[in-house]
Amino acid sequence: MEHGNRGFSEAGLRRLHDVLARHVESGKIPGLVALVGRDGHTHVEAIGTMRHDGGAPMRRDTIFRMASTTKPVAMAAAMVLLDECRLRLDDPVQQWLPELADRQVLRRLDGPLDDTVPARRPITVRDLLTSTFGLGMDMTALGTPIMAAIFEQGLTPDLPTPMPGPDEWIRRLGTLPLMHQPGARWQYQISHDVLSVLIARVTDRPFEDFLRDRILDPLGMKDTGFHVPADQIDRLPTLYAPDPQTGEFHIWDEAADGRWSRPPAFPGSGGGLVSTADDYHTYFQMLLNGGEHGDHRILSRPAVDLMTTNRLTPDQQAARHTMATDNVHLSFGQGQHGGWGYGMAVRTHRGDYAPLGQFGWDGGSGTSTYADPANRLTGILLTQVGMSVPNSAHLIHDFWTTLYQALDN
Repeated sequence: MEHGNRGFSEAGLRRLHDVLARHVESGKIPGLVALVGRDGHTHVEAIGTMRHDGGAPMRRDTIFRMASTTKPVAMAAAMVLLDECRLRLDDPVQQWLPELADRQVLRRLDGPLDDTVPARRPITVRDLLTSTFGLGMDMTALGTPIMAAIFEQGLTPDLPTPMPGPDEWIRRLGTLPLMHQPGARWQYQISHDVLSVLIARVTDRPFEDFLRDRILDPLGMKDTGFHVPADQIDRLPTLYAPDPQTGEFHIWDEAADGRWSRPPAFPGSGGGLVSTADDYHTYFQMLLNGGEHGDHRILSRPAVDLMTTNRLTPDQQAARHTMATDNVHLSFGQGQHGGWGYGMAVRTHRGDYAPLGQFGWDGGSGTSTYADPANRLTGILLTQVGMSVPNSAHLIHDFWTTLYQALDN
């Protein structure tokens, strides 16, 4: 346990340690790394082991699969292009992504794929940034023909067909109708991977290369990428997806020879990064600093403001909030923030200890990454237990509840 306690009470940090340790001691969370930062001071907890049956201890520099907490970091690559006027918010994307021209839209969400009407307008950059371009993961639409087609075409990670390379991925996406008219409704996931293809085509570079050159390397995020090099693979823990009925630990991904041991066919911005607590702390601290890191400006302050404040219309926001609150039995309570910026949730609804304005996101592999401008606070919690069961979600909830109690104002 490392101490740099300014900004946090000693009693609060002891309680934070005890709460985190209790989750590990329960046997449901093999190990974790937590980092909290405030006013230039950090406190780190590394508890437990890399495997559920023992093994090496968790360390501060353990590398985790970030899952959907990839989205806030990868979004910065798009903001660079906005800052440089290489993209505009209301540019139709079809000039770079002709596969998405002349869209058709389902008459009914549960209807056959050929029962469509023409899209009222083209898809724009703004639609992708706000996750409102017309297609996405919709837990309320499971079993419909369009959701079945999304899975069958390999358009989402791990379900059940592997994602192809970017050009083939966007070609397959272009064969499907939209679920909603462009700009009408917030939907999860797929817009972020479309952004990966868009950025690659605008820059004429692989998406990962551009992200590394303009965001990761300038921030010193040396342990962040889309795979783990062979000489560092011992720092990657086993990833588990426990059985929903029995809680038995099933291996989702091993470190050696696993999915992240080699570069992926599609390094997508929806959920493919691996990283460490310190790397993510650096990134979120840059956002709190209005886009600056040391003496370097990574993003303009207006770009950061766009990312980290609610960008949804009242109707879009109401639909997103309703979807979150109506599906807590599937999400274990995660996602109830109200608003959405670019690539991350923004709290416009106070449903727990976190104040309005907190921004960040959670990942299905048991990760949570947020910053809070009002309290000048960052919090990173990383585990290797996927959300097939509520264990990591409960840990995330208790981490944030206890962290806010530890603030020393």
